[in-house]
Amino acid sequence: MTHEFKNIVKTYISAKEKQLKTVLATVVDLDGSSYRRPGVRMLILEDGRAVGAVSGGCVEKEVIRQAQSVLENGIPKMMTYDGRYRLGCEGLLYILIEPFEPNEAFLSAFDRLGHNRNVFTLQSYYTKTEGTNISYGSIMRTDNNDFSFGIKIQTTNGLEVFTQKMKPCFKLLIIGAEHDAVQLSGYASLTGWEVTIVAPPSEQKKLKDFPGAQEMLCVDADDLDIDQIDNQTAVLIMTHNYVKDLKFLIRIKESKPAYIGILGPMKRREKLMGELIERYPEIDDAFFDSIYGPSGLNIGAETAQEICIAIMAEILSVTRKQEPIMLKDKLSAIHC
Repeated sequence: MTHEFKNIVKTYISAKEKQLKTVLATVVDLDGSSYRRPGVRMLILEDGRAVGAVSGGCVEKEVIRQAQSVLENGIPKMMTYDGRYRLGCEGLLYILIEPFEPNEAFLSAFDRLGHNRNVFTLQSYYTKTEGTNISYGSIMRTDNNDFSFGIKIQTTNGLEVFTQKMKPCFKLLIIGAEHDAVQLSGYASLTGWEVTIVAPPSEQKKLKDFPGAQEMLCVDADDLDIDQIDNQTAVLIMTHNYVKDLKFLIRIKESKPAYIGILGPMKRREKLMGELIERYPEIDDAFFDSIYGPSGLNIGAETAQEICIAIMAEILSVTRKQEPIMLKDKLSAIHC
């Protein structure tokens, strides 16, 4: 996921300033089942620290041990981890370990991609044979250029390729600044979502009061910039004020977020929808289809923290196009 890779790049920049070598481990292939799918990554630093994970915690020690030779000689290698005899996942992991030394061009391009919320791809070249191979390696591919992770790939002949499409980091726009907004900000940021708080100009709280939030906009509805709302954005309207909720709904009516949530009972939602239609009968039906209210799944939530979990679970189910059920009742594979 993009937010995990973003954290890896951030950690690399810090390690580089301290003149620490780093290597990257990527699950590039899988036979059977596993805790996570191919595309998960883990950065191992020369001082023994690691950021990210390639499983639920059972594989990481072996990855760190295997990474030592790559730290020493700079030659990429393929390792395998057979969980069929040690874990409950019953899968054989193929993990590419390579030097991670992106240059300034890579870092600048990655920064632009994040700022502009562009899609890009990561590609890794490998074989399923255990051992070292100077031809192994990965690149970041944009519309215009390819950027190596470190070692420049000389040839891809005879190599398999793992390609991963990286969408912009998922964004949560929280419209409101009450206690529940503070809680939701913290939970969402822990999930890796980029959180923006929208509060009235008179709001006394500051950005630091919202755990994990990256931005705070103190604006009225009419001044909200809707260009920042894209199909990788969820909007939660939770001002606890009917008139303000309506104004923000009107403001974002031309946008196309992945999800719009509204707090409050069903009667309140119907009243908001009725007034919105009465004022703007030409609004596209797709906009109304993206509105969920009362926001959240029915999991018996009572406290603000539990309600946050219910809301985030619904956002995930909507954006991932999944019908929420208990996993014990799921007949097909968990990762579809």
